[in-house]
Amino acid sequence: MTQDSHSTHDAEADPRNDDIKIYVNGDIVPKDQAVVSVYDSGFMLGDGMWEGMRLYDGEWAFFDDHMDRLFNSCKAVSLDIGLGREDIRDLLDRTAAANGMVTDAHCRLMITRGRKAKPFQHPALSKWGPTVVAIVEHSKPATSLQDRGIRLATVPQVRGLPNSQDPKFNSHSKLNCVIACLQAEQAGADEGLMLDPHGFVNTTNACNFFIVRGGEVWTSTGDYCMNGVTRQKVIDLCRANGIPVHEKNYSLYEAYGADEAFLTGTFGAQTPVAEIDGKPIGSGGAGPMTQRLRALYKDLVAQNVIEQHTARG
Repeated sequence: MTQDSHSTHDAEADPRNDDIKIYVNGDIVPKDQAVVSVYDSGFMLGDGMWEGMRLYDGEWAFFDDHMDRLFNSCKAVSLDIGLGREDIRDLLDRTAAANGMVTDAHCRLMITRGRKAKPFQHPALSKWGPTVVAIVEHSKPATSLQDRGIRLATVPQVRGLPNSQDPKFNSHSKLNCVIACLQAEQAGADEGLMLDPHGFVNTTNACNFFIVRGGEVWTSTGDYCMNGVTRQKVIDLCRANGIPVHEKNYSLYEAYGADEAFLTGTFGAQTPVAEIDGKPIGSGGAGPMTQRLRALYKDLVAQNVIEQHTARG
């Protein structure tokens, strides 16, 4: 029997999301009124950056880390957000409050170069400042993600060199990853395992990728992947808790023979990998190392929430 496809972003169904309110350029409006111009540079060209964040007990986990990435990315592409960090925190808080959200919520914050005067590429045609949108949904990862794991297929689409489009950008231009996802689904898997330009294991189309071999945690060098906030937290947790961790080049040979494999991302935290290219990995669910890191990460989130509460009085 063919197994139903799922992804690392599958969430438990929540009918409250049918009537959420969304932040659009200073206004918080009903979902069916949350629109931007067809001339917007994000819609027209994928010219923008975004961040995904989770709300835990009234705080956006690792907010400063997400803002570091957002502001660094926007600076690199000369996109003036026109807002400071606390302005962004305020608009996120107001949007969550308008929806009665305190925890188990996920935000996609999107910043584009804004509306263009003409439907052409040049950035100078965006004359009216950035477009800022925040979608905050009631969102809990589906339990099936932890029960049966994700099936990966190695895909021909690669994460490219920094001098083409640097994969460290969390940009609106996601076609590379969309193609990889399509290739994986057409191969009968849930998501695509993408290699780097040299053929080493890199990342998936949606999340960062880790393997466990002989009690050691391995991930890619980080040169060709989104340097995820959750990815870095897992690396830091390993180092702080005496778990050998390596950012290194490794091939599919090592990945196929892994004791465990898991994905990291803001939404799903640590999601187990059940198989790669039809080859089973471990038990198919979360192995002992994945479970240990999941518990450590949960504690780290709770600690970060307390620190933010304390800092904000």
